[in-house]
Amino acid sequence: MKWLCLLGAAGIATLSIGCSSPDPTLYTIAPAAGRVEVGGPPIILLDRIEIPRYLDRSQIVKSSENYRLDVKANDWWGEPLAAMLRRTLRQELAQRLPQSTVISESGAISATPDATIDLDLQRLDEDASGKVVLQAQAMVSLKNRKTPILRSFQFNVPSSGPTSGEEVAAVSAAVGQLADGLAAMLAP
Repeated sequence: MKWLCLLGAAGIATLSIGCSSPDPTLYTIAPAAGRVEVGGPPIILLDRIEIPRYLDRSQIVKSSENYRLDVKANDWWGEPLAAMLRRTLRQELAQRLPQSTVISESGAISATPDATIDLDLQRLDEDASGKVVLQAQAMVSLKNRKTPILRSFQFNVPSSGPTSGEEVAAVSAAVGQLADGLAAMLAP
């Protein structure tokens, strides 16, 4: 009887190990180099970045086409998407505007900004043709200008294949194009 109990316990332990899911694969958006702009405000604050709730998850959203959300169950972002976008855009803007210091509202450094960027991301996933679509609106407020500059962006970047890594590479390229547009808004 004792052996049956031990065999039963070992079988349950083996069964529970066999049912565990594999660790997720983590991805990050890589900063993309862009054209260097001459000038720019001395201190730029990358303030608010709003993302849609459907993107505010660990899993990478492949597509939101055809009234359906297609999520990569075991392919995750390495950090919250808004934080990753903020970090990546800060690096990209610093590269594109080397005479400016780019800080973020969530960073450890604070200073009185000469320009503030607010970003409302509306879409960042693949369309039915496999292109990554980035849609966003940006508002740049300059200290020496009464009215802010508003601009809408839409970029369609083809993915080089069906894997999550290839989709994330296309997302990185689209975010780089967004950084180009923001830098152009800030350059004199």
